[in-house]
Amino acid sequence: MSDLVGDARAWSPDAQEAVRLLAVSALVEGRDRVEVATLFKVSVKAVDNWWAKWRAGGRDALLSRPRGRRVGEHQVLSEAEQAAVRQAVLDHIPSDLGLSGQLWTRGLIGELIFKLYRVRFAEPGVGKYLKRWGLTFQRPDKRAVEQDPEAVRVWCEETWPAIRARAKAEGAEVLFGDQVGICSDQVAGRTWGEQGQTPVVRRTGNRFSVNAMSAISTKGRMHFMVFTDTFDAQVMCRFLARLVGHFDRKVHLIVARHSAHRSKAVRAWLADHKDQVELHFLPSYSPELNPDELVNADLKRSLPHTHRARNQAELAAETRRFFHRRQRQPHIIRGYFGGPHVLYTLDENPMSF
Repeated sequence: MSDLVGDARAWSPDAQEAVRLLAVSALVEGRDRVEVATLFKVSVKAVDNWWAKWRAGGRDALLSRPRGRRVGEHQVLSEAEQAAVRQAVLDHIPSDLGLSGQLWTRGLIGELIFKLYRVRFAEPGVGKYLKRWGLTFQRPDKRAVEQDPEAVRVWCEETWPAIRARAKAEGAEVLFGDQVGICSDQVAGRTWGEQGQTPVVRRTGNRFSVNAMSAISTKGRMHFMVFTDTFDAQVMCRFLARLVGHFDRKVHLIVARHSAHRSKAVRAWLADHKDQVELHFLPSYSPELNPDELVNADLKRSLPHTHRARNQAELAAETRRFFHRRQRQPHIIRGYFGGPHVLYTLDENPMSF
């Protein structure tokens, strides 16, 4: 199967067979041949060949070997077939393969197995295979479809190392910053309760909110500002002014591409303070690359465990207490940089800049 590219070249005959079956199934469902080739990482020529074979000989023409099984094996997948199904689950979402939805369930994996090998499994049977394959039921990370993987790669492998090296040469400080909104009716996390009876959290019927801007460094430093007005260019300039006031050296601040960060007013303010602070922007639609996002998540988890605010002033006070507490816990701040998606920020000596 020389038309396969990338990692697929090393697949077993059974895994390659699974790709052929799924690719032709996608064609039957109306997918474009170029789209199918891209989806399964094969050449368009390979897709055309499989389509021709299927039209001439049906499903059997795509099989790697005669299908018969020995008596007693008719409902058991071979090791190679199991590997093929496992790889399909890891590499694709159900809708890629002509099934419904974006998340795999035991029922959908059972449908995939039947689609490939005409073998029916009940959900408990599928569950045994999943356990054997080392797959667990997990909450998936969310990624914007607009995210550019190449831009993410360039940021992690080229842009960020260059910023870090430049800051080190300048004796400057590097921080990651972000803003967050906190609402009075937010309830995060879980609590214990009687089975079948959903616990009730009492809160005020008056809805109010506050906002915060924070910035953290791998050294365990945290700077923040809590405010009640809408986050805009003026608020951003105010935060930048407060931030640089804490340092006697230049600051490199890394933020998302929020419109306020890139506004004319902020650019003008930065031009007047270019020796004090410089702004750098993460790739679009990539919040997971910002360790300060983990501060925001920590804040939203922590607030419900403290006194429930009855008005905006109390909510602002609770928010400030959270930040003051974290400022006294630099080990926790450094821990934010240990998240799986932000490990790229650390080098062999993360305290070096």
